[in-house]
Amino acid sequence: MSADLEPVPPSRPVPGPVYRWLVLLFVSLAMFGNYYVYDSISPLADVLKGQLGFSDAHIGLLNAIYSMPNIVMVLVGGLVIDRIGTKRSVFLFTALMFAGAALTASSGALAVMAAGRLVFGLGAESQIVAVTTTIARWFKGKELSFAFGLNLTLARLGSFAALNSPSWARGAYESWQGPLLIAAVMALSSLVAAILYWGLEARAERRYDLGRAGPSDRVVWREVLRFSPSYWLIVALCITFYSGIFPFQTFAVKFFMDAHGTTRELGGFLSSMLTLFAMIGTPLFGLLVDRTGNRSRYMMLGSALLVPVYLMMAYTRVSLYVPMAMMGVAFSLIPAVMWPSVAYVVESSRLGTAYGLMTLVQNVGLAGFNLLVGWANDVSGASAENPGGYALGMWMFSTLGFFGLLFAWLLRRREMGPHGHGLEAVRAS
Repeated sequence: MSADLEPVPPSRPVPGPVYRWLVLLFVSLAMFGNYYVYDSISPLADVLKGQLGFSDAHIGLLNAIYSMPNIVMVLVGGLVIDRIGTKRSVFLFTALMFAGAALTASSGALAVMAAGRLVFGLGAESQIVAVTTTIARWFKGKELSFAFGLNLTLARLGSFAALNSPSWARGAYESWQGPLLIAAVMALSSLVAAILYWGLEARAERRYDLGRAGPSDRVVWREVLRFSPSYWLIVALCITFYSGIFPFQTFAVKFFMDAHGTTRELGGFLSSMLTLFAMIGTPLFGLLVDRTGNRSRYMMLGSALLVPVYLMMAYTRVSLYVPMAMMGVAFSLIPAVMWPSVAYVVESSRLGTAYGLMTLVQNVGLAGFNLLVGWANDVSGASAENPGGYALGMWMFSTLGFFGLLFAWLLRRREMGPHGHGLEAVRAS
């Protein structure tokens, strides 16, 4: 039979909005446990110090070692996502998360807990890359920034629950192990959500025309370095922004208790304000950006808010609610704009690799600053008796805010020129 007479395969319907939002729901629930487990260390810091004799450097290590393998793993994970697809990737990486959380809770030995955090990190960051890739492919050209915002809202509910666990699970804090066992249960719930998402994605592949590029057929390593300057400026903003947020949260509860005399419960709530603001603000900012564009301008605004907040907490007695609210706005705004922006400057078939590389660089910053600030606190003798010892770390965080502002400004210059990708102009269709 000639090519002209070959039968045309019947067209299949596209999935409706309800199906898209169900996919978003289940991948976001898979991320809920991810965020919970990561933030389970911060409110436990003084208990680990009192019951197990951990130093600030040891506590910093428990979050830094989470990031260390991801300096390589998330790029490998991004390439794996492009090869085997998102449904298998989300399940695989979530299973690793659960194994790591269970191992962390199994022993009070630093080596065992660090190994558990390492295994958890192997799965957690790559899971985020897989989920981010899923959302980008299902919502590109539609409600992309709003979808990312809702995803982060549901995921950060895990952070909010973890940071406020000294209030709703107060009895668990009588022992170092109780909060970590709760974290392991949360990771198990993520695995259940990942299985449900697999079912939705598999059904969609059989019944619908998904209308998006499939996974790449092969891994071409040289293409990793061929992303545009706009992409690399987004990556640079990513590393400075998250290095100022998450390592700060590692020590935030202890800092609030030592330097400002708060209770553990209040310290946990203050830290969780970032999450609370983001849960409400991120989808709203995402909706705004979908309607108005001007993405790099919004990233400049968020970065500018971070510059003064750490020094306000270190040198003034202004209510802690003020700088934490400013951080909360930045933590709502920048992620709502930054992660979706990648989908507009990178082709769909390389999104897994692009997000993996971006998360790789992010984890360089997280590992480095968790270790660096833990070291700075120990060297400066930061404690309730010497609250001034926290100042060195706060200067480090403030400097990061300045560099974030610089990279966002350079991104705007690039996108407003002849080599832009429409990042400032593109709006939801």
